[in-house]
Amino acid sequence: MSRQSLLRLGALGALAVVAPLLSCSGSEPSSASRSPHGGPSSAGSSVAQAGTSASGTDAGPVLVVGGSPGSAGSPDAGELCATVTAMTTLDTVHLAFAFDVSGSMGKGDQPWHDAKLKWDPVVAATRGFFEDPASAGLFASLTAFPVDADEDERCEAKSYTDADVEMQELPSTAFGEQLTKIRSEDWRGGTPTLAVVEGVLESIASYRRDHPGRYALVLVTDGYPQGCDDDSIDSVKEAVHAVASEIPTYVIGVKNPPLVDEDGKAAPDTVSNLAGVAESGGTASPFIIDTGDASKTLTDFQGAIEKIRGVSIACNLKLPLPPDRRTFEKDQVAVGITSGATRTPLSYDESCSVDAAWHYDDVAAPTEVVLCPAACAMVQSTPEAELGVDFTCEPVINLPR
Repeated sequence: MSRQSLLRLGALGALAVVAPLLSCSGSEPSSASRSPHGGPSSAGSSVAQAGTSASGTDAGPVLVVGGSPGSAGSPDAGELCATVTAMTTLDTVHLAFAFDVSGSMGKGDQPWHDAKLKWDPVVAATRGFFEDPASAGLFASLTAFPVDADEDERCEAKSYTDADVEMQELPSTAFGEQLTKIRSEDWRGGTPTLAVVEGVLESIASYRRDHPGRYALVLVTDGYPQGCDDDSIDSVKEAVHAVASEIPTYVIGVKNPPLVDEDGKAAPDTVSNLAGVAESGGTASPFIIDTGDASKTLTDFQGAIEKIRGVSIACNLKLPLPPDRRTFEKDQVAVGITSGATRTPLSYDESCSVDAAWHYDDVAAPTEVVLCPAACAMVQSTPEAELGVDFTCEPVINLPR
């Protein structure tokens, strides 16, 4: 007999898994329908709501699922494969946005610097992400660049170590309020990409000392680095590559609309070489957003943000030890993904040679459940998906001895 528990993989909140009492029998299910004291069993009925501990106090975004129909030492504990609840959490995701507010985003000095085609739809999409209830559980910060200052200050990394909106949990209206304020000011000049990247990365390094989790830099810009002596695309690539294994860099490039000026000069291409920044930052390729049609720009930018949100979800789940000094049996674990009424079982495969698979981080001494790439992508692309971790009473996977 086995007991299973589904743990919700939503907006990166804390999760729960269920571990077994290692006492099973071949008795009929009716023997499990009563509590050790002869009354109805509470199996599967013990649920603590998100954000509330068992004592009723605020304990953060915790979802606890499971019951304990039998306990060690009770008269019929040996007749049940009872469950107890242990909790595990996903690493909290922190997205540090570096947002280009230079004049080319909307100053209007060129036909392709039209705020209605670039700034307004991009900001609307960004603001929607920050304020979306579906972003709950994520943390984000916003650093606008360049600063409104002279060249010396504008080109220094220290000018960007303090975010315009400090790292905080989403959803939040603070980001939209700050972007609206910027829109009402004079447009700023220059694109000091290297300075802002170095400054934001320095800020992340300082913040994460006391706030463990997963971090990523999200660079939103419509142009090449310019305006500083040491600013070049190669220098930016070197900066993001140095930290890519721990802090990946996602790039959203905002293209100029396909317009011409009064002399027939077409809008320049200012985003193609951003591909090297994304590749060096460990995220393969940038999201390049076309402009010219404000509604399409809004939709495309929202899509890019959603993909970044999805791929930021960790696919390593911490494996808790069963409480009460009970023994964990590593070959008695099954994993599956549930979406709606459909459950997709995952095979155990250390080589990830099959699409729907998972494995332990270390089969000799497992501490995490690791989803293989295809299974990870399945979870990331299905926000309502649930990840089921079943602790069984009999071996269900073959592990090397």
